[in-house]
Amino acid sequence: MKRNASNVKSGVAREGANSLLHLLPFARPYALQFVLVFGLIVIYNATSVLQPYLVKIAIDKEISGPHIHTRGLFLITGIYVLVVLLGVLANYLQIVLLQYAGQNIIQKIRLELFTHIERQAMKFFDGNAIGRLVTHVSSDTETISQFFTQFFLSMVRDGLSLVMIVVMMFALNVRIAFYAMFLIPIIFLVSALFRKRLRIAYQTTRTRLSNVVAFLAENLAGVRITQMFHQEYRQAQRFDVLNRSHQTANIHEYYVSVQFNRVLELLGNVAVALVVWVGGGEVLHKVILFGTLYAFISYVRQFFTPINSLTQQWNTLQSSMVAADRVLRILQTKPAIEDPLLPQEIKSGLGKIVFDHVTFAYKQGENVLHDLTFTIEPGSFVGFVGATGAGKSSVMSLLMRFYEVSEGRILLDDVDIRHYRQQDLRRVIGIVQQDVQIFSGTVLDNIRLFQTQITEEQVIHAAKIVGADDFICKLPNGYQTNILAKGANLSMGQRQLLAFARIAVQNPRVLILDEATASLDSQTEQWVQRGLQTLAVDRTTLVIAHRLSTVRAADQIFVLDQGRIVETGSHSELFAARGLYRQLCEKSGVESAYVLSTNM
Repeated sequence: MKRNASNVKSGVAREGANSLLHLLPFARPYALQFVLVFGLIVIYNATSVLQPYLVKIAIDKEISGPHIHTRGLFLITGIYVLVVLLGVLANYLQIVLLQYAGQNIIQKIRLELFTHIERQAMKFFDGNAIGRLVTHVSSDTETISQFFTQFFLSMVRDGLSLVMIVVMMFALNVRIAFYAMFLIPIIFLVSALFRKRLRIAYQTTRTRLSNVVAFLAENLAGVRITQMFHQEYRQAQRFDVLNRSHQTANIHEYYVSVQFNRVLELLGNVAVALVVWVGGGEVLHKVILFGTLYAFISYVRQFFTPINSLTQQWNTLQSSMVAADRVLRILQTKPAIEDPLLPQEIKSGLGKIVFDHVTFAYKQGENVLHDLTFTIEPGSFVGFVGATGAGKSSVMSLLMRFYEVSEGRILLDDVDIRHYRQQDLRRVIGIVQQDVQIFSGTVLDNIRLFQTQITEEQVIHAAKIVGADDFICKLPNGYQTNILAKGANLSMGQRQLLAFARIAVQNPRVLILDEATASLDSQTEQWVQRGLQTLAVDRTTLVIAHRLSTVRAADQIFVLDQGRIVETGSHSELFAARGLYRQLCEKSGVESAYVLSTNM
């Protein structure tokens, strides 16, 4: 069992390391910066190692003895100051260059990741929570940046520093150097033991922090429900439990880190004591001078700093490998729907739609649409009705090619939509859904969706067409009024009118209304319906109806039941047939049924 667990861990580690290697091409354009950083690290480490040696020379040659050589001491002091300044400059430049390269690399990875996610089909988002994707784009890429900055800097600088310090100690005195190195095996053993404890503590802290963040996001999203049912205190108690759990893990991680640092400090002091004992004897016996002993003490103290730093960077490497693996998994996920190699241009047409024996399943073997065949003539007004889950929205999703049909084909103006580029197809099909997505920005930006090639005059014209211009002009700054997140400073009806204006400015040949007025009250719906009727003129219009009153004037109504078309006809024909459509009308309310029947 332990062997299997070990194999799993090593396999995960290899995958993480391979993921980091796969991301290295993003760093290739900045190879020169990394070479310069390496050169600056060499200079910085050289100045750090040189400083104790200069003090040694000053003590042994200029201060020791019956006479102090003021001129020589002044010269060495000047050189020491220059070496320190050179080290400070080299350290500053290496950090700036590395941060510049690292942040540019992460910017490119983040942009590539975001662009790749945006290109995915809806099936991808069905299987990936939005919160998790946001974490990948923001937090995981930020974690990877630590690999290109902190980890790289520590590995090169601290590794090189250890080598230089050891070389200098052996160059000064081999015997004392061996005594100084006596504790190295113990240091590596202690580091290995604490590394495991630190890794577990780090992972526990991050897991509990994720629990806190997840609960916070969920609770804030549902704060209305919390307040409606007076659950603020209970939710605060639940949050307090999670928060205290994270606090405990965080404190434990800090304690383990402090313990490790103090053990290293203790071992460092023991090493210094050994050097003082052995080196002091050498000084007393005139084998070495006091300056050499000072240099050894300084080098021993310097020796433990990079060891501590390298051990601390183990967590950085671990978290970077995990983050890189997550990011790479997304980047290697191919879009479920690809554009054709030789796409066909969408020529001028009137918006004829044909479903030819279309079958569709979100999950293999679980069909939600069964052998649908129908034709929608250009410029007609068509309604789709049915109970929840009948397949109405699935029909619209297939027409927009958010998903691929399992069997059959869909034609737009006598051409299979799979022969078009997705962006071309969606440019000629406009859709307004029940939940309107409003972005932070001005009214103008929300209507033209930040497409600066669309002029303000075109936006105003589109708003007038659907009746949105009246309320927009009454806003504090008109079309330049800033809209709050999710359209919080607009009513539901106003948000719907903005969505209609958004479609009008695109001027599509096919219009889809996916229960666009389902959540509106009757008065607001009448207001919005006027804009809808204007928008639908001279367009093929498909309406998914929750309120059956919205389709009573339709040229044709398709009644769906469990993914099949069971009835087709006009409102009067279907209502008179006393089938499923009549039942749906009656279920919508006696008054609604009466209104509908009087319009026959």
